Amino acid sequence: MSYIIDIGGAPANEDCAQLGQTPDFEAVNTFEVLGYKLAIIARHGMPPAGCKLGPHTNRHDFGVYRTLALHIEDEEDEAVQAYAEAVEEGLGSWLEAGFTPPVIYAGSVAKIERLDHVELVIGALLTTRPNADGTFPIADFGILHGHLAAAFPQQAKAARQRLVEA
Repeated sequence: MSYIIDIGGAPANEDCAQLGQTPDFEAVNTFEVLGYKLAIIARHGMPPAGCKLGPHTNRHDFGVYRTLALHIEDEEDEAVQAYAEAVEEGLGSWLEAGFTPPVIYAGSVAKIERLDHVELVIGALLTTRPNADGTFPIADFGILHGHLAAAFPQQAKAARQRLVEA
């Protein structure tokens, strides 16, 4: 039987778009949810076969908003069960995944810092990159960097190229 685990619109302790308050809410909310998906992948890796991360539409008296959800198709698979258990609590902050907030808030006004999700991934790859000797300054960076490089090889290549050009 398939079911959905709603992970939320952004990490629990971070500001996020507010329905009915944030100007251009739909665009900001959608951008934030896709950024959250990338952060979950950085922390936990790509979902195994039998489940997928994606936006989930929620209806409210004030309108429609989206959250990130894990869509589970094969609840009997042990890898799916383990992944679901790992991601169901979401993240507390963007930093837990090596990300800077994709949206900066000044009151209800939202500013999207990087207009492309590719740039969010490259930024996290650069933040979590290894030292010249291959070690990571923070052990957790090895996990985050490894998950992102495996999931997004083109962005990993672009991040390495930026380091060479710097």
